[in-house]
Amino acid sequence: MSSEIHQKSFGKYATLLALLGEKPALELMPDHREFSMVTGKVGSMDLKKVISSVETAAKRNELINPGIYRETHALYHAIIEAAEGVTHGKLSVGEVMRTVGLSFSVVRGYPYEDQNEGEWLAVCFYGTIGAPIKGKEHETLGLGINHI
Repeated sequence: MSSEIHQKSFGKYATLLALLGEKPALELMPDHREFSMVTGKVGSMDLKKVISSVETAAKRNELINPGIYRETHALYHAIIEAAEGVTHGKLSVGEVMRTVGLSFSVVRGYPYEDQNEGEWLAVCFYGTIGAPIKGKEHETLGLGINHI
């Protein structure tokens, strides 16, 4: 009996969505059509606005059920993990005179062949971070994955 675990590249798909958008991501990974997803953009000096933008997009597009706490909780943890990647582990933006301009994706589904492994959420941010002066920012990327 093999103990090998088969899974799809869930995080890679979320990353391609944030980088390229839905159509190019699906052209590169057509077997990921089964996943639910949403994309969006957010720019702010306030990390709370970034978090709430992603949560709002996921709720409005019925990617999560806001009436089920574990779904909102899983999304929150995936967002925070992705934001830590963007901010290099220091969850602050405006307080240290940084601003972000980000594209984001949220993906939901069963990345494991064995459905008993349950559903997961992936959140990816791609964009810029830096001083709030045009041209003084650099690229950044963050990915967070959490089980529901």
